[in-house]
Amino acid sequence: MKSVFTKEVKIGVVTIISLALLYFGINYLKGINLFKPVNHYYVTFDNVKDVTVSSPVFIEGFKVGLVRSIAYDYSNSGEIVVEVSLDDDMRINKGSYFTIVKSLLSGGELHIHLNKYTNEYYKSGDMIEGRMADDIMEAVQDRLLPGIEGLIPKIDSILIGLQTVMNHPALTQSLNHIERATNNLEVSSRELNSLLNKDVPVIVDNLKMITSNFSDMSADLKGLDLHSTVNSINATLANLQLTTDKLNSKDNTIGLLLNDTSLYENLNSTGENASKLLLDFRENPKRYVRFSLF
Repeated sequence: MKSVFTKEVKIGVVTIISLALLYFGINYLKGINLFKPVNHYYVTFDNVKDVTVSSPVFIEGFKVGLVRSIAYDYSNSGEIVVEVSLDDDMRINKGSYFTIVKSLLSGGELHIHLNKYTNEYYKSGDMIEGRMADDIMEAVQDRLLPGIEGLIPKIDSILIGLQTVMNHPALTQSLNHIERATNNLEVSSRELNSLLNKDVPVIVDNLKMITSNFSDMSADLKGLDLHSTVNSINATLANLQLTTDKLNSKDNTIGLLLNDTSLYENLNSTGENASKLLLDFRENPKRYVRFSLF
């Protein structure tokens, strides 16, 4: 049976399918979904640097569309028209505007700023105002660079001062003192560790022994009959008091000997007479000793 499609027809069909797949594939790589319902708007800018076809469109950080095309408006010099396609449910209030925000990673992005104070909306295909957002790099250049330029002389002076301090001999001496102090602390730490490892255990053992002895002594004291001992001491003290009273009294012999002054005077007079008698005996022995011969 002869084939209905000739070779040329098959080649043409394959070519058309390939071109269609290529078209859809390119748009898919760009992030454009041709099968999803969308509405489109036109936004005018003075400068679209870093914005490309398929650049994302965000609203409050949420992606709602893509850039479909970028064209220069030759009829109105100085304006560039950017066509954006948004989700079919996305509606833009009148008075809203677009801004270009430069990103370090993805280049230029379009951000929608809605005017939430009106309930009137743009229609698909309407022209919307576009504005340029503050450029981060330009802000850095305009605000930070002058301050940095003013700081450079101060930084230079600080570096010179630091160099002077670093080269000063006092700093070297201070570092040497710190090093010696650190070495002394290390030696003290070793000695302290040695003390803790050797002497402290011995001291602790001695304290334990003393505590044990006190405990034993406390037990011994607890076992003594302190009441009887105190009574005996009181009786002994009473006897001593009685003896002392009798020695101080004159109604006994010992009391008279200790307290009667006449006995002392008599003994003193007797001693003096005995002394005189011995002296007279030595000087006049014939008066007391007589010899007779046959």
